[in-house]
Amino acid sequence: MSDSAYRVETTSRLAQWKIENLSSCTYRKSDPFKIGKWNWHLSVEKNRVLYVKLYPEISNLTRDNPPIASFIIRVVSSVGDRKAFAHPEIKEKLLKNNEDFVWAVEVPLTGKFIIEVEFLDLKTTSPNGEEPYSIFADGFTQKRLNAKALESLGRMLTEGIHTDITINASDGSIGAHRAVLAARSPVFRSMFSHNLQEKELSTINIPDMSIESCQAFLNYLYGIIKHEKFLMHRLALLHAADKYDISDLRDTCHESLLDDIDATNVLERLQNASLYRLMKLKMSCIHYLVKFGKIFDIRDDFNTFLQNADRDLIAEVFHEVLVAWKGF
Repeated sequence: MSDSAYRVETTSRLAQWKIENLSSCTYRKSDPFKIGKWNWHLSVEKNRVLYVKLYPEISNLTRDNPPIASFIIRVVSSVGDRKAFAHPEIKEKLLKNNEDFVWAVEVPLTGKFIIEVEFLDLKTTSPNGEEPYSIFADGFTQKRLNAKALESLGRMLTEGIHTDITINASDGSIGAHRAVLAARSPVFRSMFSHNLQEKELSTINIPDMSIESCQAFLNYLYGIIKHEKFLMHRLALLHAADKYDISDLRDTCHESLLDDIDATNVLERLQNASLYRLMKLKMSCIHYLVKFGKIFDIRDDFNTFLQNADRDLIAEVFHEVLVAWKGF
């Protein structure tokens, strides 16, 4: 048996175990795979029915901080028309050992099949005995809000304290501070250092952003953006980061967009990754579509993508399709 028979392929929240063949009365356990901060295992046992188990690897981390998992698990037949059988969504299940989640799949499976786990959330207990918190939540916002200096900086924006520049978005205006904008963006700094319209009229026109997105953009620059607002405006923030050369915002958006790729957003993210030259996001989207077989689940959307997307990007996707077919 080759090592590949036990290997589980993963993205940040998705795990797939491809099983070539499982004879009757057979037990198989996967190699460990990492999701979040835990190592995990899948195991299958075939008797009268197929038993699938998901559990974390036993360690000090598991004993002291066992994961509280929300996930969807599926078994997908990889022959014929790729029939999929899904367990009802698991919500906030405490997992400590290999008996905490057992799924009896009573539908007979023959030949190749795939076990797929999509982690919707992973929580861990706080060392201070507080409520469990999600490890997927982006902690950069809370850390900034805890700093008194940044709280004061945020008040300058929210209370309009001595603003000296007006930003005109597509549907509204908001006051800001030249010094803060210049410190955060070399493009803004250049505007204020030369005799440009922005310096003379004390205004910046940003017609390609709504006032709501512009407010989120300024909140990020001032260190007071809330996590849910960041998630809501990620693509607009990515555009602003590229336009105004704000590398930390670009990197933050990039990492966040990698974190929750799914069938509803993968094609949009693939095109944005190509547009903004985000190689890691682009390859993650392509692998999600090709390596994990999601291209079959969104055929109509993918056909629309083929009609409208950049030709070079389509060629990259089909190159990965050919490579995958050769290796399977």
